[in-house]
Amino acid sequence: MSADPYAARYSDAAFNVLQVDLLAERAAALGHQGALVEAALAALRAFDAAPGDPAERLKLVRRAARVVWAFFVQREICGFRDQKQLIRDYGIPGEVLVRLGAIEKD
Repeated sequence: MSADPYAARYSDAAFNVLQVDLLAERAAALGHQGALVEAALAALRAFDAAPGDPAERLKLVRRAARVVWAFFVQREICGFRDQKQLIRDYGIPGEVLVRLGAIEKD
């Protein structure tokens, strides 16, 4: 037992400050990844609105798959396991979803 009866409270307070800081970093990273997903999907949709070179479109699909995969991983780190609603909300196309986690040469 500690000689200082408040020592446990101080260490708990320090832990809580650290915990809050870690949660804030996770939330910031999650928000950043969400913005990257929105940008990648917007670029793919913009390309589809005015089609061009199929090779360029494939690059956009691959990029979208990479950022969506990273977003899903970040969400799982934060404890969010179900991605179904997210897929609907962001309108993630199936051709992006089937490439998640795949490593392809560009």
